[in-house]
Amino acid sequence: MSDPYTIIIGPVISEKSYQLIEHNKYTFKVDPRARKPAIAKAVEEIFSVNVVGVNIIKTRSKPKRRGMVQGRTSSGKKAIVELSEGQKIEFFESM
Repeated sequence: MSDPYTIIIGPVISEKSYQLIEHNKYTFKVDPRARKPAIAKAVEEIFSVNVVGVNIIKTRSKPKRRGMVQGRTSSGKKAIVELSEGQKIEFFESM
């Protein structure tokens, strides 16, 4: 998993993630096997910023039902990345 584009799957776009941007924290979907140092290095390489800290959230799948059809939601892993003061990721600002 040395390629940063395989570690970072995509951004998380939600109200909560946009509230965290005010505190210089950005949320990404990441590979479930990725660890904190690899996530920090991948964000630094892709966006050319300095990462101060990384927090990880593992999401479990939940059972869902729609009438007679039963299924489960997808599980995954999210990372909240805190950048150093004065830096930002332009990708989130344009949305």
